[in-house]
Amino acid sequence: MKRLILATVFSLLFSLTAQSSLANELLIWDKLQGSAPKGYVLLMRHSYAPGVGDPDNFKLNDCSTQRNLSDVGRQDAKDVGEWLQRREIKIFRVETSRWCRAKETAQLLGLGKVRLNKNLDSLFEKADALNHPQTAAVRKQIQNHRNKTGLLVLVGHYVNIAALTGVGVASGEGILIKANALGEFKVFGATPKLNR
Repeated sequence: MKRLILATVFSLLFSLTAQSSLANELLIWDKLQGSAPKGYVLLMRHSYAPGVGDPDNFKLNDCSTQRNLSDVGRQDAKDVGEWLQRREIKIFRVETSRWCRAKETAQLLGLGKVRLNKNLDSLFEKADALNHPQTAAVRKQIQNHRNKTGLLVLVGHYVNIAALTGVGVASGEGILIKANALGEFKVFGATPKLNR
């Protein structure tokens, strides 16, 4: 009986901690609602595309050779886009990897015109994503956004986001960051967890 009580208490504590953590990740969005925030960047991973990596016959300009969004992934992108739109945050720009799954995610967000950015292309097959020139270019772009108004939305891939921030994000989810005066990144929050 004692074990059952302890297990129940630990389970409740874990649940409350997880809920508190999620609430903290979302709190910043309430502060930004209806504003034109300065320096914030949303690093978002493309929505759910079943599989890992890309097929051997991958061709950048041929979506039939790539992993693509599932119906769940498409709906997730629309849901996150609607969630962001309800926040009424001024969008500076939306940029995406040239991979089809990232492009489609960015378009389905419905936040405005989408620009392709080769520096957001997947680094999955690269030996050193942390020190790759693409990572350096995106790092500089985020640092240069520090004094600009409006949310910069960058849609890309797990490996790229982890190389920039040390944080892993699930498909269709993102983290909100900002560079300080030294060019270091701080994570301020996240998009809602997708209940999959």
